[in-house]
Amino acid sequence: MSLLSWIFIIIFAALMAGFVQGVTGFGSGIVMMIFLPHLLPINQSAGVSTLTMVIANVMLVWKYRKHLDWQKIIAPFLIYACMALSSLYLSSFFASNHLKILLGLLLIVLSIYYAVMNIRSISIKAIPLWIMVIFSLISGFFNGMFGIGGPLMALYFLTNSKSKENYLSNIQTFFLMDTFLMTTVRFSSGILTFSNLKYIAVGIVGAVLDTILANHLVGHLNIKLMKLFIYIFIGLSGLYYLISSI
Repeated sequence: MSLLSWIFIIIFAALMAGFVQGVTGFGSGIVMMIFLPHLLPINQSAGVSTLTMVIANVMLVWKYRKHLDWQKIIAPFLIYACMALSSLYLSSFFASNHLKILLGLLLIVLSIYYAVMNIRSISIKAIPLWIMVIFSLISGFFNGMFGIGGPLMALYFLTNSKSKENYLSNIQTFFLMDTFLMTTVRFSSGILTFSNLKYIAVGIVGAVLDTILANHLVGHLNIKLMKLFIYIFIGLSGLYYLISSI
């Protein structure tokens, strides 16, 4: 693939990821994993996806640092991290087309789930301890495999936060911790190498710029309709991966 081709794909993916992150508060990893497997193996794509949003992540952690509640982060993170490390190890034993089938199924399920939640304006008031454990295990598994650990953890923190600021502080700190842990493991195990930094650097620029742009535009958009289009696009992408891998 030519230099201009991969730069265009990375910038476009990062711009979309930054926009989705700015509109929905999470989901950048889902969007990045729609595009990155066209350029890189899936386990490398997961690592690049995670690091692409790290600057925007740090900015939000710093902005909302005064609203952080460590007690709500530690237990789910430990469960999540143990499962993520285990699934990262297991991912090396899966054939590439099998991983793409799993990724396709995951994207389709997430698309349907969030589309239904969005259309019906469903909200969950409380999540018991055992559900938190299940959420953390499922999220950790898919994070290790694909770098997609956000959806269920976003739901957990949203229902267990005192305010929007508390939610943003908790979830962004959670994912920053995850980024440091998983990136260290991916580099030390050879999944990520310094040759991947070019993709990350280009992606970071696009992600930061569009996250800022999305924050300015969010007040002028029909957010519910925009979210619905995003979820449909994610589902169609998952269907593409599923069909092309069978």
